[in-house]
Order: sequence, then C-alpha cells, then structure tokens
Amino acid sequence: MKNVFATRWGIIAVGAVIGAGAALLQYLGNPGNMGICVACFERDIAGAVGFHRAAVVQYMRPEIIGFVLGSLAAALAFKEFRPRGGSAPIVRFFLGVFAMIGALVFLGCPWRAMLRLAGGDGNAILGLIGLIAGIWIGTRFLKKGYSLGRTQKLPPASGWVLPAVFAALFVLMLIYPRAEGAEKTGILFYSVKGPGAMYAPLAISVIAGLVIGVIAQRSRFCTMGAFRDLILFRQVHLFSGVAALVIAAWLVNLILGQFQAGFAGQPVAHTQHVWNAMGMVLAGLAFALAGGCPGRQLFLSGEGDGDAAIFVLGMIVGAAVSHNFGLASSPAGVGPHGIAAVVIGLAVCLVIGFTMKQPQTGGAR
Repeated sequence: MKNVFATRWGIIAVGAVIGAGAALLQYLGNPGNMGICVACFERDIAGAVGFHRAAVVQYMRPEIIGFVLGSLAAALAFKEFRPRGGSAPIVRFFLGVFAMIGALVFLGCPWRAMLRLAGGDGNAILGLIGLIAGIWIGTRFLKKGYSLGRTQKLPPASGWVLPAVFAALFVLMLIYPRAEGAEKTGILFYSVKGPGAMYAPLAISVIAGLVIGVIAQRSRFCTMGAFRDLILFRQVHLFSGVAALVIAAWLVNLILGQFQAGFAGQPVAHTQHVWNAMGMVLAGLAFALAGGCPGRQLFLSGEGDGDAAIFVLGMIVGAAVSHNFGLASSPAGVGPHGIAAVVIGLAVCLVIGFTMKQPQTGGAR
C-alpha cells in the first residue's frame, strides 16, 4: 500500500494539520504560542511527577502521551515496529539533557519556535537563526564522518518500555485527575497558575496527540531533518512540511485573533536576543548530533527505538535540572545559571562532534 503521507503533498498536509491543530489547541486553552511544544510539555510532565517543583509548569500533558502511543499504533499497523538500540545510549542521554537546557533558555523547541513566529513573536526569529546555525554546525560534523554507531536489533520487549511508561502516566492522570484549585492530587502535581494551568480539554488533547503521532510516524516529519536535508542535500521534502506548519498556524491565528506582532509582551517569551539565539544553537546542535528533533525522537520511541527513548528521557531529566538549578528562562529573562549552562552544553556537544567518528560502522540516523 502506498504511503500517501510520504509524498510531497502528504508531508505538506501533515505540517498543515500540526500547525492548524496547535493554533486550535491554543484557542481551546493551551498556553499562548504553545499549542504544541515538545520541550515545554515534557518539562510540564517532569513537573507533574515531581521531578522539579516549579509550581507554574506542572501538568501531565496528554498530547505528548498521544504522540508516542499514536506512533506506536501506526508502527504496529504498518509493520514498522522494530525494537532496536545500543547506539551510544549515554551520549544520546546527555544530548537530550543539553537539548532541553538550550530549548528552555529560548523557551521552546523547534515546533514552538515555528508557532511563536506564526503568532507574531519576533523573538522567534532569533531562535530560528540559532536553531539553523546549530544544525549547520551539526552537518559539518556529519560531513566529516560523525557517527554514534550502528543500532542493534533488540528483543521485542525493549521496544515497549517507553510506550508503556507513557501509557502508565496517562493511567495515573485518570486515577489522580486535576482538582480545581489543588496543587496536588494523589502523587501528581498540578499548576494552579501560569502556563501549567492552561490546557485544552483532555479528550481533545488526547485525540490531537494520537492523530499527530500517527501521521508524523507515517510521514517521518522532523523539523531538524528539514533544515539538515536542506543544508546538506538541497532537498525540500521535509522543509515543505515545516513551511506548511508555519503557514497553517499563521492563518488559523489570524482567523482566531491570536496573531500579535512584536517582541515585547509575547506569551511565555523573553527579549534577551543573544540568548534566545544561543539557546537554540545548543538545542539545534544537540538535535543534529542525535539525529532528530524532539518530536521525531518521540515518534521513533513509539516505533521501538530505544536510542530515541534514551534521548527523550534525557530531555525530561534536562527539564528537571533546568528548573532545579536555575537554568531555565522565564518572561523576566534568562535564569541565573542559564548562560553558563549554554556555554558548557556547547562545549560538550562540540567535544562529542569532534570525537565520535566511526565511519567503518555506518552513519548516525
């Protein structure tokens, strides 16, 4: 059966669905210019289970759970569930940690950078410049033989681990639902103010996550891959999907009155331009070295990719580190130790890029 989502119009349709869906989720309650943000939502999940105690960003985001389970369903249905792993897992874990640190200095993943731009946030331009610069640095390493090594086929049970974890988190959310005005229900934490207290209806969020999980798995949608392929091979296939995401979100924002052009006063954003860019240089480089954007890592996890699952866990730990140690930014600006963390993260990623070369065993995914 032909995979229509893998065609040019298929990837454009997937990007348009994600962009329009994100704008609609914002309209239905998700935070401003954050209808879908993989980094921010994983940060909220880390807070919901108590990995950090930043009271304004604690919520079990069902969209992220839907991404993994939707991808799992698609992979099973189309016989693409292939448990695998063993490609430098500890390196991938720390790439995930530093990718999250960079994203939380900017306040958003590549998806949110696009959505912030579509919402009129001029600060997103700096973030996108940084993202592209980070990916460009990553492509230099790829050209010189950078590799994290081959993956190995693993027993089926290993591929079920992360989907099972996210399924369990969803069950916990049903057992311990949000109570109006309560900061904790059972073992789960909930924000009563701030971005964590802003959310779309549960059923709609779940359905949106599942749908995006299915179509993104089938299309291989990846924001990092879009710029990597454009820089390395002059290929516009994935980039056409990213462009469709921005255009669709922009149009829906205009229709719903959510477009507000400017730099100051944007939702969940700061105006320290240098560190908006540098945070995303770090994130973009980490994504390039790991072989996928944060959304793509979730979709790969649903396919049974243990290496992608390690990266996802690294991002969740990175979120906890960022908020426990003052690295994450806020609308007031970069956290007290955010700049140092970006500098250290860039140094670590550059060391990884220069030292991980295994041309005889294949390239990084």
